[in-house]
Amino acid sequence: MSRKPNKPSSGTAALDARHVWHPFTQAEGAPEPIEIVAGEGAELRAADGRRFLDLVSSWWVNVHGHGHPAIAAAIARQAETLEHVMFADFTHRPAAELAARLCAIAPEGLSRVFFSDNGSTAVEVALKLAVQYWRNRGETERSRFVALSGGYHGDTVGAMSVSSASGFATPFTDLLFKSDFLPFPETWDGDNEAAEKEEAALGAARRFFDAEGGRTAALVIEPLVQGAGGMRMSRPGFVRELAALAQGSGALVICDEVMTGFGRTGEMFASQRAGITPDMMCLSKGLTGGFMPLGATLCHERIFDGFRSDGVSRAFLHGHSYTANPLGCAAALASLDLFEGGEWRERTERIAARHRAFLDGLAGHPKVSRRRLTGTIAAFDVGGQGAGYGAALGAALKREFLARGLLLRPLGNTVYLMPPYCIDDAQLDHAYDGIHAVLERIEI
Repeated sequence: MSRKPNKPSSGTAALDARHVWHPFTQAEGAPEPIEIVAGEGAELRAADGRRFLDLVSSWWVNVHGHGHPAIAAAIARQAETLEHVMFADFTHRPAAELAARLCAIAPEGLSRVFFSDNGSTAVEVALKLAVQYWRNRGETERSRFVALSGGYHGDTVGAMSVSSASGFATPFTDLLFKSDFLPFPETWDGDNEAAEKEEAALGAARRFFDAEGGRTAALVIEPLVQGAGGMRMSRPGFVRELAALAQGSGALVICDEVMTGFGRTGEMFASQRAGITPDMMCLSKGLTGGFMPLGATLCHERIFDGFRSDGVSRAFLHGHSYTANPLGCAAALASLDLFEGGEWRERTERIAARHRAFLDGLAGHPKVSRRRLTGTIAAFDVGGQGAGYGAALGAALKREFLARGLLLRPLGNTVYLMPPYCIDDAQLDHAYDGIHAVLERIEI
């Protein structure tokens, strides 16, 4: 067993050590967490004066930069008038306006928004909507879900049931409902077998939908990039053909854009870059610019109509205490205002170009494999394929990056960059130089 670290005697660290349970962390032997006291732009400042360049947008939520004054001001203004009201029997301007603006920028046909409070619940809502939609139509045989191998959709029980990534759900296997999984044709720079893998995966999908399409409620996918599964990437053509197969069988298509939404892949939403119109789309993370918890599940009008009736038996009896919280909606509206300025596209294109040059510079590096890029998301593997989430190599890489002031949190042996769009060229150069230094130093 690992030796427990020395417990601090006072201050924030002492309170944390006595009372806090941190996510995705083995407390036994874990290093003392770093106390962050401020954030500005792409940087975080620690209590001891150290500065960290946030290259993962603090778990992918921060798109415009930490402490953006426009979003902070919007939250403050809203807090002065209405901090919250239950969303059953009531509404408020921030929620109604946000729903309308989300539908205006979403793939065509998505016209209804159900608010929740995070990515997992946004997915959970979509799964429940899909099942009840078919039940309300009398098609009770449509109760199965199919997803892609290696995908991750959240940590609630339903979301875990349609996930297969990294073993996060292993202790809870007996609680999960059965789902089907199709091959994911992961590809990367110089992958000469991409077309063959796609055809094999689509062949498996055709066989599945031919046999089980009539019993399938929905296909659930992370379009273009599987996040927690290791930043695994596929090409738009595959996503487009897979969605067509699902919808051709009558099944719904649910796009989990919790991570890929709001410009990460080069378009506002990855489904737009792939050229598909899903029946439902799940959003969170970048929705509020990284300021407030908020989730949203967008759906087609015909799905909403499927819940209309004279009584409550066909209604969607689901909700959260903080559904459509006005502060979160105000933050999201301010974030959308920043997107409407148009600078985000120039910034994401610049980041993508810089990432491309950096990855090209790693070609032939003896410790680097499977370089890949989609929009502002750059990734590569250190060593060979196959190191899991808890790999010792990943922990060693993280320590080395932090020592150089870089907040990078590898997924196993996969190093990835997903910075806020405000990051400048000098900061990117600092990040790339630090990664090169760690690659020279790390032993694999």
